[in-house]
Order: sequence, then structure tokens, then C-alpha cells
Amino acid sequence: MPYVTPSHPAPPAPAARTGRPRGGRPLGRLAAALAAAVTLATGAAPVAPATEARAAVPRAAAALERVTDFGANPGALTMYVHRPAALPANAPVVVALHGCTQNAQLYADNSGLDTFADRHGFLVVYAETTTANNANKCFNWFQTGDNRRGRGEAASIRQMVAHATSAYGTDPARVQVTGLSAGGAMTSVMLAAYPDVFTAGAVVAGIPYGCGVDVVSAFGCMSPGVDRTPAAWAQAVRDAHPGYAGPWPRVAIWHGDNDPTVVPRNADELRDQWTALHGLGQTPDRTSTLAPDNTRRSEYVTAGGRTAVEVNRVPGIGHGTPVAPGTGPQQCGATGTQHFIASICSSYWITRFFGLGGSVTEPPTEPPVDPPTEPAACWTASNYEHVRAGRATTTGGYAYAKGSGQNLGLYNTFVTRTLKETPPGHYTIATGSCP
Repeated sequence: MPYVTPSHPAPPAPAARTGRPRGGRPLGRLAAALAAAVTLATGAAPVAPATEARAAVPRAAAALERVTDFGANPGALTMYVHRPAALPANAPVVVALHGCTQNAQLYADNSGLDTFADRHGFLVVYAETTTANNANKCFNWFQTGDNRRGRGEAASIRQMVAHATSAYGTDPARVQVTGLSAGGAMTSVMLAAYPDVFTAGAVVAGIPYGCGVDVVSAFGCMSPGVDRTPAAWAQAVRDAHPGYAGPWPRVAIWHGDNDPTVVPRNADELRDQWTALHGLGQTPDRTSTLAPDNTRRSEYVTAGGRTAVEVNRVPGIGHGTPVAPGTGPQQCGATGTQHFIASICSSYWITRFFGLGGSVTEPPTEPPVDPPTEPAACWTASNYEHVRAGRATTTGGYAYAKGSGQNLGLYNTFVTRTLKETPPGHYTIATGSCP
């Protein structure tokens, strides 16, 4: 499986660490081999030719400056920043986390984030990992030594944010984070471990927090995905920072419909995790489509009318960051390397979701549908079959309808229920007539 060629020389290897090794490091030969396989699967799967059909638009390399001495750096990461020429006082911060086999420069050159940083005046902090941390330069989202508050890579990223405040005068109350693939999974880590630091996040082709606990379990998280109840996912986040009572970060989820590497089920599980934390149901309050490729957006709205969680399902693409090369107001990025796929400029919409482009919510390109108009479908089967088909989950010997969380009774082949599906992915116990 090919590597992505870095767009700038790799930084010098960090000095050898002293003291107790972080969780799972150094790895034995078997664990190292599994780690390499996981990292390749997470970030280096080839992009289908159809996703690269449009010609790449040449773009000058982003100007990144390397930052040293930003803190104790227990995760041995490297910090870079993109600072607009006219960075205002108390500017917001967006932390950007690259995918496997990538680096900060590659992510900056292709994701399009810097376009909007220059346009709207915010600082982009790029965290970069190394092959010394992970064989294929993935953030270690599945290692307890790196995905816990105050530990390893998570702690290093937190220190970068603190340094940005002291060195660049940024606003500590307006800090967001986004990332692709392993960087998307690490975005989930940062939102869970530091909900008091990050006001919002955007997870691109990523994984819910608390799914992977080691190298082996990470395989199942990526594909076929792990199905848990919203309450169970929410508890995993609460356990990451015990005693924290909110407010919880707002979360935007971006996922390709045809992603074979981190399967689309992860978008559903992420939605379940964060809607439950915000005390919301799993039925969208608003649905719409976004140009130019009819990306399907579902929004989950608080009582105050603000979108707390949104899911953006990009049609026809595999594993990568959706970009739309060009110079238009809603265009960005480049497709000169793997995992930046011509479709829609996700960075434009992510910036809007963060509230950094003039408003928190961009008007949809089509009127919202509320409630969704998709016809209901009905399924009659045993609770065992409902769980097996993905229409229900199981916890403590009982089955629960996916989406609504209704208790269906004992998880076995003897209890039979009829479930109604509307909108897609949301199931309730059918009452009365069912088409």
C-alpha cells in the first residue's frame, strides 16, 4: 500500500524519552506489526479513481512556522502554526490533525483550512506526529497512554493550545479542533478529554471516543464498526473527564458514503454519542442538502435553536477529506495527493459551523424538511435478527431500537417486534398500521 509523499522534509526525530514509557511503547514485534496494519488501514487506503476525476488546481504551499518549546510535550509531537498576516487580537484557534502517513504541511496544502484562516482571521495550529510515535505517522487515538486527559499526545495538543494563547494572544474561549481519519479519531479524543478547552469540533472520517482501547480493537472500530447505545457512548465521554458537567462541545461529523476504511456506521455512532451528551434524540430536527454534490445534512438542535450536532454524508466518495478546488467563495483545497477528494469544500462548512465565517449556520441550498418526508419502512423479526441487521442494539441482555432507544425486550430469538424506520436509521416500535 503506497505512502503519501511528504510535501516537506520530516522534522528531526525527537530526543529519546526518559522515565516510564507511555502506554504500550515500546511495542513488541507482533504489536508493532498490528499497529502498522491499523495505521495503513486508517489512513492510507487507495482512493477510488472516480473520486479523483476532477483535475487538481495548483495552489501555492501554505506558509507554516514551526514552534518549539511549547510545553513539556509528553506526546513528542511537533507544533506548526499558520498565522494570517493580519491576525487580530483575541483571535480564535482551530487545531488541525492530519491523517496517517501525512504531515502538517501536506494537510495545510490540501485541506483548505488556511484559505479561511486568512479570510476570517483565525490561527491554525497544526499538530504533527512522527514515525517514532507510530510506524505510519498516525495519532495514537486507540492507546490509553495517548488518549487520556493529561497524557501523551492528548496532553501535547492541549499544551499547543495554551501556548497559542500566550504567544499569539488568541482567545482561550474560542478554540476548535478538526482532523481526518486518525486525526478525526484524535479530534474525538480532544473533545472528550478536554471539553473545557474546545468549544466545537469537526470529525472527518473518524471514530467515536472510547471505541478502541488497543491495537486489536481498533480494527473492529474502523470496520465493521462498533454498535452501542447512545447512553453507553455518552458515558465513555463523561468518564474521560469525571465531574465535568458541561457545556459540551458542539460537533460536526463528515463522512463519505462509500468509505471502506472507516465505515459510515461510525458517523451514526458519533451522532449517538454527542446527541446523548447534549440531551437530544437521534431524530434530526432539520435536514437539507448542500451544493455542489448534494451532501445530505442532518441537524440536531437545542431548545435555544442552536445546532449542537450535525452529520454531513457526502455521496459517492470514499475515505478522505472532501475538497472543492477553485477560487470561489465556497471552494477550497487541492486533490494532488491521496485522501483529499473532489466533492465539496468541507473546510468552508466546518468554518461556518465553528462560527468563524460570520455566522454559525449557513442557509441550506434547499429548504429544510421537518419532519423528514422519507416513507416509513417496517420490519418484523426477532430481537436477535433486529440486532444482527443493525436495527437494534443490545445491552445487559435486552435489545433496544436504534435511534429511539426503546426497550424491545429480551435479546433472543423468541421475542418478535415490528419496527418502523423513519427517517432512515431511526427505529421505533410500530403501533397501529404500518406500511
